[in-house]
Amino acid sequence: MQTAISVEQIRKDFPILQRKVRNDKSLVYLDNAATTQKPIQVINVITDFYTNHNSNIHRAVHALAEEATEAYEMTRDKVANFLNIKDRQEIVFVRGTTEAINLVAYAWGRQNIKEGDIIVTTEYEHHSNIVPWQLLTQEKKAKLEYIGIDDNGELILSHLDQFLATGKVKLVAVSQMSNVLGTITDVATIIAKCKKAGVRVLIDGAQSVPHMKVDLSAMGCDFFAFSGHKMLGPTGVGVLWAKKELLEQMAPFHGGGDMIREVHKYETTWNDLPYKFEAGTPNIADVIGFAAAIDYLNNLGMDYVRAHEVEITKYALEQLSKINGLKLYGTPDMSKRGGVISFNFADIHPHDLATIIDEDGIAIRSGHHCAQVLMEKLDIAATSRASFYIYNTKEEVDVLINSLARAARLFKL
Repeated sequence: MQTAISVEQIRKDFPILQRKVRNDKSLVYLDNAATTQKPIQVINVITDFYTNHNSNIHRAVHALAEEATEAYEMTRDKVANFLNIKDRQEIVFVRGTTEAINLVAYAWGRQNIKEGDIIVTTEYEHHSNIVPWQLLTQEKKAKLEYIGIDDNGELILSHLDQFLATGKVKLVAVSQMSNVLGTITDVATIIAKCKKAGVRVLIDGAQSVPHMKVDLSAMGCDFFAFSGHKMLGPTGVGVLWAKKELLEQMAPFHGGGDMIREVHKYETTWNDLPYKFEAGTPNIADVIGFAAAIDYLNNLGMDYVRAHEVEITKYALEQLSKINGLKLYGTPDMSKRGGVISFNFADIHPHDLATIIDEDGIAIRSGHHCAQVLMEKLDIAATSRASFYIYNTKEEVDVLINSLARAARLFKL
């Protein structure tokens, strides 16, 4: 259900959006695919924890420890409800999507990938969903294959069919939404194909969970990873969800306190799930802050979040397409893309363009966006990227368009 809250009301919850930056310009924050800004509700929860409840968790019976533990574990329940996860023991807190994927590569991959096996990913993956598989396949003398993309930036799923036909594929690891092209992956088709072939599936949800409704019970993948900081939460907090039977079979990723049941000189037994994978003192305050971010998004409704981004992104694409010499990447079909727009402007290097735009108070991203395999596919070194979220407005898109016009004048385009 769409919220009745206006964008103007939402913006009041974000203190950083009120500040001035370069040349006393109002901040226009269009780098949300990298990280989102934090509402005061999240900031206050973190401050309150350190002010009133600071303690380690799971290890004491005093009042502060009980309060901290209750708040920390309540976040696990909120994640379960947010993504329709039936068993809270399947939710492992990690530092972010990168650590979640590395955990799977280490704890599942090193037990299950053998010489000659194939792991499949895609050409538009973030490095976090490429490098761990490169390391694993090199170590195990296995093979890494890529599903290609077409001219619209959509996956060519016939490539997956070809890989599956070999009978050697053990894992398919794909992002649900590209952080460069904004392409929304047809994960339902991929998972169905893999299930039929008896192949495990990992979904990188770093870009999807913040922007659309995700139902893990309905999705049917085996592993799912995402980060809190891209959905209004603090940095340093992420989630790995995996099927319970897989987590039970997997060896621990880190060894130390709280992930053990008993430790003797030459033998250790592991704690119950999910604590078996949560060694040491976790990022307690920020996990609790993450719960406030989930509450905020639940209050808005993910249908509203998606509808707002479609509206803003569609408007931005229409305005950007009118600029001579500006090349857009990704599908024009808004049903298949999120609020991410990558582009190049004539022969202006993206870093130069971002610097000029920054003078107008606009924060965009420039570079390869941790997706150099995709850059090689597109035969470019880098792009500029504008990415939107719940607090962005059409007026901010207009500021971006005017700034691009100023860049054109500076470069005499």
